Amino acid sequence: MNMSEAQITDWLASQRQAMIDLLRDVVNIDSGSYDKEGVDAVGARFERHFTEHGIPFRRESNATFGDAIHAEVAKPGSNEKPVLLMGHRDTVFGKGEAGRRPFTIEGKRAYGPGVADMKSGVVMNIFVATAFHKFGGSPHPIKVLITSDEEIGSPSSRPVIEREGRAARAVFNSEPGRPTGNIVTGRKGGIFMHFAITGKAAHSGANFAAGVSAIGELAHKIVQIHALTDLDKGITLNVGLVSGGQSVNTTAPSAEGQIDLRYVDPADRARIMAAIEKIIATFQVPARRLR
Repeated sequence: MNMSEAQITDWLASQRQAMIDLLRDVVNIDSGSYDKEGVDAVGARFERHFTEHGIPFRRESNATFGDAIHAEVAKPGSNEKPVLLMGHRDTVFGKGEAGRRPFTIEGKRAYGPGVADMKSGVVMNIFVATAFHKFGGSPHPIKVLITSDEEIGSPSSRPVIEREGRAARAVFNSEPGRPTGNIVTGRKGGIFMHFAITGKAAHSGANFAAGVSAIGELAHKIVQIHALTDLDKGITLNVGLVSGGQSVNTTAPSAEGQIDLRYVDPADRARIMAAIEKIIATFQVPARRLR
């Protein structure tokens, strides 16, 4: 181990409380993927760390979702391809969750919304980059990318991730490990889908036979879609959001759902998508139509 390596590892070992303090600050800020204000507030806290340590950074703004944050540790004039340290700061939790469940440590475990997935991973990336900024020793530039909407499929961050990933010599994404202590070395493929059904409204008491319930059709499709799940192959289907109808005493003229498909083997993608399309196009009762 050379001198800079020893300095880096010793310094990182000494920063345990500083890491916990930064993690506490960002966990205690609500940052659901659709909460741009909260996601950007978490970003501002990370930017404060960069400012305090003299690390240059910039924001790549987005009008709808949180801004992407870029920081770089590099020797002046370096044109080497960087190593990219990547992570996201949004969570799946709604407004108020941080207040209900603030950052706490019990024994050797920390708790709070986003504490594992993945604010702690971002804190880790930032401190690694900070260590190399302080002591040198990296043969290549180090870039830090902190994205804002991973939990909903990265609608704004995907092109940023692809651009920065292509420009890097290596990419490390600090997603959390598992309760067993295992690390994550790969991710499933994922597709979010939306489908809508049009039925026919009618009074559900006086004129029941004239109606066609879109909710009834939706229910059939949900059961069939969920039946495509194959846990042994790592294929999961979840209709996680549904809505429809206009009143309790009217057959529903419309209904819709959103599907989350996850898979391991890329070959399964086309097969499952074809099965879903067949389910969507096949109706249990005549006179229904789909858009």
